[in-house]
Amino acid sequence: MNPYYIHPYNRMQWCYPMPAYWPPQQDWRYWQPYAGGIIQYTRNDENPLVELKDYGGQPFVVNIEQAAKRNPNYRTAIWTGKHLQVTLMSIDVGGDIGLEVHPDVDQFIRIEQGQGLVQMGGRKDRLEFERNVSEDDAIMIPAGTWHNVTNTGHVPLKLYSIYAPPEHPFGTVHRTKAEAMAVHR
Repeated sequence: MNPYYIHPYNRMQWCYPMPAYWPPQQDWRYWQPYAGGIIQYTRNDENPLVELKDYGGQPFVVNIEQAAKRNPNYRTAIWTGKHLQVTLMSIDVGGDIGLEVHPDVDQFIRIEQGQGLVQMGGRKDRLEFERNVSEDDAIMIPAGTWHNVTNTGHVPLKLYSIYAPPEHPFGTVHRTKAEAMAVHR
C-alpha cells in the first residue's frame, strides 16, 4: 500500500500517512504549497503549531525543527529564562550572522536547513577554526570566542541558538540583520 495519497479536494496537498479512518485523529502530516515552495507542517494535539513569540519563564514544549524552519525573521527569541535563552534565526542566501563575541556567554547553534561556513577564533582578526556546516550539525561556541556563520547555500539558513546565560532581552524580534545591528550599537 502506498503511504502517500493525494487529498481528494485539494490536489496540491499531499498527505502522509493515510489513516484507516477519516478524519485523521491525533498525529498527521501534510505539505502545504506556498509562493516559495513547500512547507511541511506537523500537528499533534499535545504539541500544536505555536505562535513564534517568547514563552520564557513558563514550561514550554515546541517542535524546534519546525519552529526554526517557519521563522521568517533574522532573530526571534522563543524562550528566555534566568539562565538560558533559545532564539531562532533565518540567514539570507549569502548573508551571515556577523562577526561577534560573547565574553560571558556560551552558545550552542544547530542548523535545521541549508548550509554554511562557521569561523571561530580567539581574536577578531584570527579566525583559525573553519568548518562547513549543514542540516543537523551543531556548533558549540565557548564564551569569549569570536565567531561568525555565513550562509553558503541557495536557500535561507535556518537555525536555532541557545545562549547560557541569555544574550538578548525577553521577547527580542529582529526582522532583519540591519535592525539587529542598529539595536546593538
